[in-house]
Amino acid sequence: MTESPLSAMSPTEVGERLRLAREAVRMTQKQAADAISVARTTLVAIEQGQRRVRIDELQQLAKTYGVSVNAILRREAVHVDLVPRFRKFFDAKDFAAAAATELLANLARAEVELENVLGVKRARNYPPERPILSGDVRVQAEQDALELRQRLGLGFAPIADIVTLLEMELGIRVYVRRFEGSVSGVFVYDETLGACILLNANHPRERRNQTGGHELGHFISVRHEPEVLHANEPENSREERYANAFGRSFLTPAGGVRQKFQDVTAGSTHLTRRHIIVLAHFFGVSREAMVRRLEELGLTRKGTWDWFAANGGITDEQAQQVLGDLRTADHQKVEADKPTTLRLNLLAAEAYRRTLLSEGQLARLLHLDRIELREMLQDIELQEDEADDAPTLLA
Repeated sequence: MTESPLSAMSPTEVGERLRLAREAVRMTQKQAADAISVARTTLVAIEQGQRRVRIDELQQLAKTYGVSVNAILRREAVHVDLVPRFRKFFDAKDFAAAAATELLANLARAEVELENVLGVKRARNYPPERPILSGDVRVQAEQDALELRQRLGLGFAPIADIVTLLEMELGIRVYVRRFEGSVSGVFVYDETLGACILLNANHPRERRNQTGGHELGHFISVRHEPEVLHANEPENSREERYANAFGRSFLTPAGGVRQKFQDVTAGSTHLTRRHIIVLAHFFGVSREAMVRRLEELGLTRKGTWDWFAANGGITDEQAQQVLGDLRTADHQKVEADKPTTLRLNLLAAEAYRRTLLSEGQLARLLHLDRIELREMLQDIELQEDEADDAPTLLA
């Protein structure tokens, strides 16, 4: 006789999944208990695994929470609650941080569940964690960043696309999505999901690069501590000082900056806006970040950026005049206008094609309505039709 999914799963695991489903719809234990006509203490016992839920109670709870029994019991399903880990980082009024955290959790859970359904295992190439030592954290961060660059074979070369590097070289899940501008990025590490980073697509590409470098610093030093990075956040801890220094050192390595600075300023007697624009574009960081790095390395006087700021700044129009056609389109910002990521779309389309998940299951998993899901599936189908004459993949 085949064992039922409910009996095959421990009461503790079922209870935890029910708790997460209830909290996802912001329902109290009392409200959920009333829905199945039991005392609140009974529901608490069910969620804690002290009392096994009956099948009729499970069906009613699933209906109350707006999910299917299959979604709760499915082995491939990912039931990870990231939000409580972040609560110490923002108060009840920090809606932007809470929304960004929930967005990251939804994207990562959906991606991992689709991977589980399809039997796909994402490769992780994580470098070892480097605990922050006593002494000057900036010196350690510079050394750790240089070590990682050497490990990745980057040398002093600029990083053209930090998102692709984090995803393809290290196996970190990176999502570029639009959310409230007061939050620059979110980082979390979970054994089930792996390392995950969310970057704000409403910020310029150069600033996203710097946020990515900062979050990479957290991953290297204190990866088991989640983080929400707010815009213009002060360095109020050694961890933040390390992450900022690591990001600067990783994106603008001292040796590379010194070499390029000499090339760009050769024959000049003054540091000009043109010099800064070319250097910032080459290393993929903001003009301010580039000048601050030159100051830090002793290549220009302290206060140089303040002088530029007091004398009209360095504008986007000036950058356009200097760079002309060298400035490339921000494709990640374009992709961020879509409700889901390209990888999620491809995984979802494959799960649907193999009839592993229904349209309704995919819609709930991706937080899309049926019309949005159908449009996404049709787009993927059209792209595949166009590739019919392409070489087939070997098994």
